[in-house]
Amino acid sequence: MSAPATRAPAAARKPATMAQALNRAMRDAMAADPTVHVLGEDVGTLGGVFRVTDGLAKEFGEDRCTDTPLAEAGILGAAVGMAMYGLRPVVEMQFDAFAYPSFEQLVSHVSRMRNRTHGALPMPITVRVPYGGGIGGVEHHSDSSEAYYMATPGLHVVTPATVADAYGLLRAAIASDDPVVFMEPKRLYWGKADWSPDSPEQVPGIGRAVVRRPGRSATLITYGPSVPVCLAAAEAAREEGWELEVVDLRSLVPFDEETVVSSVRRTGRAVIVHESPGFGGPGGEVAARVSERCFHYLEAPVLRVAGFDIPYPPPMLERHHLPGVERVLDAVARLQWESDWTAAADGGGTEGGGN
Repeated sequence: MSAPATRAPAAARKPATMAQALNRAMRDAMAADPTVHVLGEDVGTLGGVFRVTDGLAKEFGEDRCTDTPLAEAGILGAAVGMAMYGLRPVVEMQFDAFAYPSFEQLVSHVSRMRNRTHGALPMPITVRVPYGGGIGGVEHHSDSSEAYYMATPGLHVVTPATVADAYGLLRAAIASDDPVVFMEPKRLYWGKADWSPDSPEQVPGIGRAVVRRPGRSATLITYGPSVPVCLAAAEAAREEGWELEVVDLRSLVPFDEETVVSSVRRTGRAVIVHESPGFGGPGGEVAARVSERCFHYLEAPVLRVAGFDIPYPPPMLERHHLPGVERVLDAVARLQWESDWTAAADGGGTEGGGN
């Protein structure tokens, strides 16, 4: 299990949103390092669609917080040139699916440049991608595209689920000499937690998962927007006698196999939860790793709860598409509990059952 975050004194903490923490992370990085530049569509005067870059242009000037044309390939291509000349660009892709035109730049140049030059040209680029559903967005505004980035060698892929992680992981991403795709769960932008902007918590770095809730019955493996869903499911599961452990991956690449494997070996059962479609999604890779490393510890097959294998649906239907508490609990109920096997052997039913 990762070390717990170090909390600031209670008197210094006050309610803050994830959007505010992300804004403070960029502000602090820009103040500490003049090579940090923010660029993207509407990031300057408007402060971004979600106001995450609010005030940065006023404080640091338009040369360091720059509004760009509506041309994602050009935005990321410019960032490549900036990085090659010693700057640390932080790129905002306004919405998840808006980033697709820039994908060629990401695959052909951003992910390969450091390797191509034998380390002579690092790529300290942070690509911020607001992603996921739950906000009533129309097509091209609610995709979960993390699997594309995970499958691209040379990229780090991280996604926060808490206010403290939003600040800490973004500061770590901006400081990294490797390119980082920073996936921001849109529906968590306005969630609040007590946090101190002047004395932020020290959180585990990129490449480390965290156990958000301990348990002994089964492990819920998740990240980003699905973390609150899994925590709510774990609380509801207590009525069935299940104590569910919740592991927040935080970092999809690098992947913290140690924390995940340790949890599943303790509980013997695992359910992977994410909004991305199930087929070809991140859960398949995680399930394979868990099966390879935990085979002799597993009491049941590794299950997945994911978005359906369809283009993202219209806003009025998204509640049916997104993994919710009931779908998570349904999967947990299918984990071949000992009481189920006993009931079946005795000729009884196989409904429910605790550990």
